[in-house]
This record gives sequence, structure tokens and C-alpha cells, in this order.
Amino acid sequence: MLLTITNERTPATDLGYLLHKSPERLHSFSLAYGKAHIFYPEATPERCTVALLLEIDPIGLVRNRRGPSGDNHSLEHYVNDRPYVASSFLSVALARVLGTAMAGKSKHRAGLVDEPLPLTAKLAVIFSRGGEEAIRKLFAPLGYEVKAERHPLDENFPEWGQGPYYALELRKEVTVRELLNHLYVLIPVLDPDKHYWVGDDEVDKLLRKGEGWLKTHPERDYIVRRYLKRRGRLTRMALARLVDETPDPDAELEKKTQQEEEIEKPLKLHEQRLNAVAEKLKEAGAQRVVDLGCGEGKLLRALLKEKQFKEIFGMDVSYRSLEIAADRLKLETMPPTQKKRIQLVQGSLMYRDKRIAGFDGATVVEVIEHLDEPRLAAFERVLFDFAKPSTVVITTPNSEYNVKFETLPAGQMRHKDHRFEWTRAQFQDWATALAARYGYTVSFFPIGDEDQVVGAPSQMGVFQR
Repeated sequence: MLLTITNERTPATDLGYLLHKSPERLHSFSLAYGKAHIFYPEATPERCTVALLLEIDPIGLVRNRRGPSGDNHSLEHYVNDRPYVASSFLSVALARVLGTAMAGKSKHRAGLVDEPLPLTAKLAVIFSRGGEEAIRKLFAPLGYEVKAERHPLDENFPEWGQGPYYALELRKEVTVRELLNHLYVLIPVLDPDKHYWVGDDEVDKLLRKGEGWLKTHPERDYIVRRYLKRRGRLTRMALARLVDETPDPDAELEKKTQQEEEIEKPLKLHEQRLNAVAEKLKEAGAQRVVDLGCGEGKLLRALLKEKQFKEIFGMDVSYRSLEIAADRLKLETMPPTQKKRIQLVQGSLMYRDKRIAGFDGATVVEVIEHLDEPRLAAFERVLFDFAKPSTVVITTPNSEYNVKFETLPAGQMRHKDHRFEWTRAQFQDWATALAARYGYTVSFFPIGDEDQVVGAPSQMGVFQR
């Protein structure tokens, strides 16, 4: 199984820096199903080609076979196209050996990460039951120049005709990160025998790798359905999250937070808010906590400092925010005992997700004001009716206090993306009705210094059942 990628922009060997693999040596990795090798057939300033070669162990595949029982003595288990046809095995290898490049990170060539390069990717053999047209439907809408050459079933027996196998060549000015993520998603779409179990985590992987292009792809539904092996529930979940009209959290990330942070900065309100939330979780005796809308992980970092919290789960709709959180938490270099305590996942607050069910505590810090009324109602059901944590801590701005911010024009909200900002009475009315509806009690607490007339700058509701 062979994939090559060629860069023809001088100095072409910058490709090695973007892939974090030096052209000067062979890189080999052990995988559950064989070995992966990365090497450079050519590496000159004018032209550089990297090759990813997979050595599939067909006997090992049978030995480690999982799934429904069947005739494990069938010859098909040992004699098949898995060793040479690009398949889901290749996607796993890409994530395993080129994961840093797929995430868009480069220590020595950071400026090149987002720069399109004239790249040519070649797959020696790829399966397509739908022929060349099916391949073009996947790659052409992404701007690739597609060349697919069909392989005969057997060159020694031309009368057998053509097979469903093609040599594929893709050309485009594209970033290395984009190319790798396109291949990661679309190769398994053509693979009729995806080799590993498809569960809820595959939805997250699909949305992460498809971020920025899958939502608008004309074959979106087909890609999602095939990638998830036609699992109806997972397909519906993925499509629902893809078509969610929530504003793009990545494109507006810095823009959406700067105004509010600048307004509240003199009060050190954000720090007070995080401390107050952590303290309420400690008082409740929570040990397993999920932070919904965790953003860049500031609360997660505060929770990690407290040994009481044995399991910390951060979820956010923005993959970019999760990347920033992982960097700030230093997950890659975190000691193993610490790393076991924390997990970051991409997900929406609008849809039921079994991953957030059963926690002792849940936090929703400065999130609800970003939801319009229909989405707020959906969020209420997801959290209080489905996930049902023992303790829920919610914070939101107190709009009465806005008159105290000298830099905030009258009648303007603190954040450009806020759909509303409640008074203390409005928040308490909403929270009291919500608690009664789902069998919780709720208590209210100010955050920040209180003014005798307009109250504190932020307000907190603590729900318990």
C-alpha cells in the first residue's frame, strides 16, 4: 500500500519540516496490523517526494480479528486486497505517523503551515466500485485535478477485463494539512471493508478532519454515510452537527472574545468566575466533571490543580478552541497520571451525547447567553433531561451591571455574539422554572464585587438533585 506526495516549490525539501520527518533517513513505525515506513525517493531543492509505505500482515489481521464471529478459516481472510489497496488502514497510518502535520503544526516552518503548495499525491492502488466517476465526485469539488488510471484484473489474462482498482493522481495548490485531512476522510469512503469498529468517537474524528470543507461538499451526505459504514444513528448525528447553523467558532474566535475580555479585565472577573465555579464543585463533592463549552481550557486548568477531581471532560463545538486548550494544558508533555484525568472532545450542546451522561458535576460558564431561544431549549433538554449530572453550575452576565462599564455604550451587550443578557430577576426566573421542571433545586450566588443597586457583574446558579 503506497502513497506518495510531491512538492515542486523551491525549496521543495521544506516538505520534510511540514511532515516532521527528515528526508535524510528512513522512518519506521509498528502498527497493530503491520508496519509503516516513511522515506524520500527524491529530495532536491526543486522537487521533493515523500512516500508512505504500509506493510500489511494478513495473518496478523486474522489473528487480531474483532467483530462478529464467522468462518475464520476462510481463505479470503488470508488472500485479499488489504496489503496493497489504499483503505482505512492508510487513514489510521496517516493519523498515527503524520498526526502533527494533520493538525497544522510545524516548529521550524510555522509560516508554511497555511501556505498552499503545488502538491501531487499518488495512490498506487485504490478501490472504486463506482468507477472513475465516483472518485471524481469526491476529489474534484475540492479543486483537485484528478487522474485515475484503471488497472486490469490480470495483465496475463486480458480477457478477464478491467477491475475496480485504479491508480490515482491528485494535483492542487493546497496546504499539506488540507491534503492529508482530505485523504484521511475520503479514502475510507471508497473502502467497502473499513477494518475497525465504528462508534461515536468516529463522528468526532470525521467532523475534526472534515472541518472547513465537508459541510459544503456536494457529496456530503454520501461521504458521511459511507465513512460511518451506513450506521444510521451515527450518520444522523454527524449530519445534524454539520448543518448546525451556530456561527463558525473558529473563524470568529479571537474577534468574539476580545471585546468582553477587555471590558471585564479591570475587575479580574474571569479569574473570580473560574474560582467560584471550582469552589462550588468542591463543596458539592464532585469528582467527575464535564465542562460544556470549555473553550480554550481555562477552567479545565483550574480543575486539574485540585486532586478532588478524578476525571475532567472538556467539550466544545470548536476544534480550534480544543487545539488551543490542548496546547495551553501541555497535554503532549503532561505526566501520564495527570493525562489520565483529562479528556478533550468536540461536540455540540444541541444534541444528546452519551459521553456527557453520568457525571457528578457539569459546568456551563458564560455559554447560555450565546444561544438563541430554540437552541437554549434544546440545550436544557440535553443537559437536564438526558445527561442529568448531580450538580450543574451555570454562570452568565448580569445585564444590570453593564452601566458600570465606562467603555460599554448604553444598551450594548458585552459580547458581539450574545443573544441576550439577563437581569438577576430574569436569570432567577429561568433557572427556578428549569430546576422545577427537571427535579433540581437551585441556589444563586453573585460573582465579583456587588453594587448595592445593580448587583455583581456576573451571576451564578448552582443546580442540585
